[in-house]
Amino acid sequence: MTPTLVPHHPARDWAEIQERMLVPLYEAVYDRLGVGAGSRVLGLGCGSGLALLMAAARGARVAGVDRDRARLALAAERLPGTPLGTDPADTGVREAGPYDVITAFHGAAGLADVTRLAEPGAAVVVAGWGPPERCATASVRRVAARLAGWHAAEHDALRDRLAEAVGGAGLRPSGSGRVACPFGYADRDSAVRGLLSTGEFDAAVRVTDPDQVEKELLEALEPYARRDGTVWMPNVFRYVVARVP
Repeated sequence: MTPTLVPHHPARDWAEIQERMLVPLYEAVYDRLGVGAGSRVLGLGCGSGLALLMAAARGARVAGVDRDRARLALAAERLPGTPLGTDPADTGVREAGPYDVITAFHGAAGLADVTRLAEPGAAVVVAGWGPPERCATASVRRVAARLAGWHAAEHDALRDRLAEAVGGAGLRPSGSGRVACPFGYADRDSAVRGLLSTGEFDAAVRVTDPDQVEKELLEALEPYARRDGTVWMPNVFRYVVARVP
């Protein structure tokens, strides 16, 4: 099998293909926390802003932080006038607080830096992959780990430390949940572009020929390709809810 060699635009591929796969997670968390009018939500790792847009549609005041400037620019297009920044210390983000809900839907990096913007008792949610045996995407992520030179078990363990992350930020865990988030793609090219946009393959691309990365990704997707050309990958995501003391 040869690579598709489709031009990739990671930020836009994330916004147009991949981000919507996590809508069930966003909805489940917002339902659980009762996000709505009067809520003040800060999205850590807000990406291109879909989760913030959903919270705003519920009546919440929102702000977001993301280190990826290309994704942040797309979020600004979706949410004009919303406080957005690459750092929690950015003036607009800081002054829009204090927040009563902080979400980290894509990992806990920088969590300790944003909790100081929360009011006492605020909810902080950290999400990540569910058990590998419940995630079809686990086999694809292991390809990324192998090509990057990581041991697969170590890679999985790094993704399974949500409770440790909130504890390390000085938060009190108060609950958890699991949400089905299947990844469905119109075709193999869309699947490749979507998965490459997640960042899971960034380390592999840095140390391996990108064409080889794409070739092995396509091979890993074969078990999930349907006769009509679509790709379907059942997954479960986990989240932990914690409270600011």
